[in-house]
Amino acid sequence: MGLTPPGGPPRPGRRRPAAALRSARAIPPSSIALARETFRRRVLALIRRIPPGRVATYGQIAAWAGYPRQARRVGQALAGLRPEEAVPWQRVLNAQGRVSARAPRPDRPIGEREREQERLLRREGVRFAAGRVKLERYGWRPPARVPAPPSAEATSR
Repeated sequence: MGLTPPGGPPRPGRRRPAAALRSARAIPPSSIALARETFRRRVLALIRRIPPGRVATYGQIAAWAGYPRQARRVGQALAGLRPEEAVPWQRVLNAQGRVSARAPRPDRPIGEREREQERLLRREGVRFAAGRVKLERYGWRPPARVPAPPSAEATSR
């Protein structure tokens, strides 16, 4: 008699409806890869347009590329840069105007990339005060209409 908890027996966990599971499986992997590459191309095209001596935040880049609230994905796109890609990665800072910490890697000491980013920005004339850049002074804004990046077909020709 006292074994049943108040309110009746426990209910099973909430499950996704079968229709939701079917629709999630319906997205082909090639579409997901295309969406990731489109995001990456848009983000890198915007970053390439930031002039020397100016900076933008991860969140601004995401919003201008058409992906608001996806600042982390901008950082992931930059983390995956290949050496042959000419992208001024150092011009992207966090929302506080600070250089973001990188994940530690076995091939370089902790803090090396952060110091390199700050050094490159100083060389371009960007000043740091207490480890921050004044975004009001050095922040960049793209023109009102940001052109779409070249399509995958146009870049593979």
